[in-house]
Amino acid sequence: MANTSSRTLRLLALLQTHRHWPGVELADRLGVSERTLRRDVDRLRELGYPVSAARGTDGGYQLAPGAVLPPLLLDEEEAVALAVGIGDAAQSGIAGMQEASLRALTKVVRVLPPQLRARVDALRETTFSVAASGPVVAAGVLTAVAQACRDRERLRFGYTARGSAPTEREVEPHRVVALGGRWYLVAYDLTRHDWRSFRLDRLTGPTATGTRFRPRPLPAEDAAAFVQAASGAPAPYKVEALVHAPAARVRQAVGQWGTIEPLDQDTCRLTMTSTSLDWPTQALGNVGAEFEVLGPPEFAAHVQEWGARFTRATSVPQRPSSP
Repeated sequence: MANTSSRTLRLLALLQTHRHWPGVELADRLGVSERTLRRDVDRLRELGYPVSAARGTDGGYQLAPGAVLPPLLLDEEEAVALAVGIGDAAQSGIAGMQEASLRALTKVVRVLPPQLRARVDALRETTFSVAASGPVVAAGVLTAVAQACRDRERLRFGYTARGSAPTEREVEPHRVVALGGRWYLVAYDLTRHDWRSFRLDRLTGPTATGTRFRPRPLPAEDAAAFVQAASGAPAPYKVEALVHAPAARVRQAVGQWGTIEPLDQDTCRLTMTSTSLDWPTQALGNVGAEFEVLGPPEFAAHVQEWGARFTRATSVPQRPSSP
């Protein structure tokens, strides 16, 4: 039975590496007859894997897209690459991406052997990603904190605040927040008897204590609002503009810092989120095309101010040149 199970897992791994496998070649790779191969394929189908088969000279097997995403079998290199990529995506600043990436990273890192976790952290610390604009947080720290939030389990860790000596903290973790290129933990500090936000890049050795807790009411609209208030960071603006240029041209100028929605071949809607109105203004100037501000009013006023400044710069009388 064990031999059959391991062979079925190997068959699944092979089907995931190629779009189409000829039956004879697949049976040869598994060291079984074509009849045994057909039985193994039937076992995968019973488990919910949509394996399609084709008869004839060019016949064979392939793993078709299914209604439910099946488990993936990864080798060590693939697992490390996946974890590093998800870690970068989690810090990309792309709207809606951080939380989904963090959930995926937690699932992957949880099942990695210790030596592979160390490789993931080493790669993320020694490589540079344009998408990651803030300090790198070790995957083990990020996932340990996220799991404690999910399980409502008290957490102990070392923490070094800016300009302060290292301290030991025990908290009731509430939520992990990605803001301004940094990761924060919002938690109730059991030593200081108050709510606090902790930067994850300053946090070491997070360890779940095994003690569960009942969530306390957060003194803010949500965790992100709490971090913004605690850090003194201004609320970001959501800037929208109608740009009279093809989406590809706008994307080339703006890059990953904006969301581009094509409306037709020559027009698109650009949406950017930023705490500074200077960057969206400069980005739209870099496109080199006509545009209309859709909102907010603060951005429209900011663009008018920039335009007036440039107009004044060109209306200064020219000094006569020296003979």
